[in-house]
Amino acid sequence: MITDIEDLIEKIRKYTQVSVSESRYKHSVRTAETAAELCERYGMDKKMGYLAGISHDMCKALSSELLISIASRDGKPIIGIEKNKPALLHGRAAAVKLKEEFDVDDPDLIEAVANHTFGLKGMCNLSKVLYVADKIEPGREHITESYLKKLKELDLNELAATVLQENIDFLKKKGKTVASESEELLKWLREECNEKS
Repeated sequence: MITDIEDLIEKIRKYTQVSVSESRYKHSVRTAETAAELCERYGMDKKMGYLAGISHDMCKALSSELLISIASRDGKPIIGIEKNKPALLHGRAAAVKLKEEFDVDDPDLIEAVANHTFGLKGMCNLSKVLYVADKIEPGREHITESYLKKLKELDLNELAATVLQENIDFLKKKGKTVASESEELLKWLREECNEKS
């Protein structure tokens, strides 16, 4: 449980502002605002959404060596796709930093920040919100009012599945590797959606 969330948000906002480029900082703010809106829509704590969004890319500008060093402290193996492109470890590194430097012990927040790049099968609702917010914040080129209106009609699992499928399609079109975690997450979300219908 986070006691003084406003104070923590401000500390992390300041840290992020000086740690990443101006464009990345603005993306982080827009992601935080989008995550807060999504949390409100789905009956979750808006401030936790904002905190997840403002935290998620705070390690984005770190060197490959530093990312590997920090991320490996979470005790999980560094997989092939991450070894080939250490920048993909920025979420895991940010989650470690939240724990070690900002004394955050909220498991949902740690999970959301750590897994916002690939997603994770069975992930919590805050993780789904952050994953989606990162991809649909209004600064993204493909985001239009009509697109957002269409997404508003979906429940959280449907929303996450839709955005994830679009991201997988985009990566494949660009000839990039899709992480097995993303494929497993999509399968799980589709199963969750089918159980409800």
